[in-house]
Amino acid sequence: MRSYRELFRTPEYTPFFLSFATQNAALTISGLALATLVYRATDSPLLSAVSMFGPQLAQMIGATFFLSGADRLPPRATLTGINTAFAGCTALLALPGLPIGALFAVVFLQGLIASLGGGVSGGLLNEILPRKGFLLGRSVFNMASGLMQVTGFATGGALLAVLSPRACLLLSAGLYATTALLLRLGLTARPPRTAGRPSVAATWRTNALLWSARPRRLTFLGMWVPNGLIVGCESLYVPYDSGSAGVLFASAALGMFVGDLTLGRFVPPALRRRLDIPLRLLLAAPYLFFALRPGLPWSAVAVCVGSVGYGASLVLQERLMELTPDELAGHALGLRSAGMLTMQGVGAALAGTAAQLTSPATAMTLMATASAAVTGGLAVRARQERLLTVSAGAS
Repeated sequence: MRSYRELFRTPEYTPFFLSFATQNAALTISGLALATLVYRATDSPLLSAVSMFGPQLAQMIGATFFLSGADRLPPRATLTGINTAFAGCTALLALPGLPIGALFAVVFLQGLIASLGGGVSGGLLNEILPRKGFLLGRSVFNMASGLMQVTGFATGGALLAVLSPRACLLLSAGLYATTALLLRLGLTARPPRTAGRPSVAATWRTNALLWSARPRRLTFLGMWVPNGLIVGCESLYVPYDSGSAGVLFASAALGMFVGDLTLGRFVPPALRRRLDIPLRLLLAAPYLFFALRPGLPWSAVAVCVGSVGYGASLVLQERLMELTPDELAGHALGLRSAGMLTMQGVGAALAGTAAQLTSPATAMTLMATASAAVTGGLAVRARQERLLTVSAGAS
């Protein structure tokens, strides 16, 4: 499957895509509104960063206890329920006078609820599309995420100029409710992919099985850590330049869109397999420029170029599916999503702490340096693994 026309003619793909795009619009507008609300109330880069990316910190807790549900629950009902719950939580965040502690409790609850979403969505996409169409379909989802982030952050920045952050949160709650309706009306009621009831024990067994193979382990780490550290840089856009944060977020999303479009549609598979390490290095390198504290437009150009490197995620997701049995696809993609989002939350917390002690620009430079170093270390380990495999085959 190589054409977008063929992709969108696949039954259920279009409504699933539209629901995903609407959900991402809600996520970006609410994230920017919440970070702005917290920064205005506390003047703290750390709390602002954690408020925007805090739900991710709860993702690994959810993955530890609940992820077996990704393949053991009916996908349509589960996704509809997740977005309905997000609508309620986001509306709750908009309540006037909500204490900061209560706000972060709601943010944590959102993360726990969302921990199932990546696995259920990824497994359902793998079920809707043939295996050869997965990367193209996933790239379109990633491009939609990039476009909706461009639109969402630009729209969110414009809305925050005329509306309060709480009004923007209520708008996002309405978008989440719309997503739930699209899923309920547009998808077929499918049975779970795997028999059995979700349980903590089943989650732990499958997590251990997926983590036991070194090639999968290196693939997971490649998707989680370099990405998460760079999201830490992104979490500092508001304290770095609060007036231009929407432009920086939109520029990053535009770069991600370009990377996903190029990787998913134009790069042949043989070349694509070799690009994950260069793309992960590209993800980090432009943020070293922030040591010079650039203003617009140079800061926007730097984050746009760097975000092309997010295309490495497509290469690594394709590799993960090659290394994973079909019946565990949802769980594997859920673990990938939960780990990635958790590391994004960790990255935001680390970046916010560094910015609190130094400055946002210095913290961004440090996070980019760490991301590049991790990519280099994982590349060395992957090369050693390939050499061991070749030696074992030769003997």
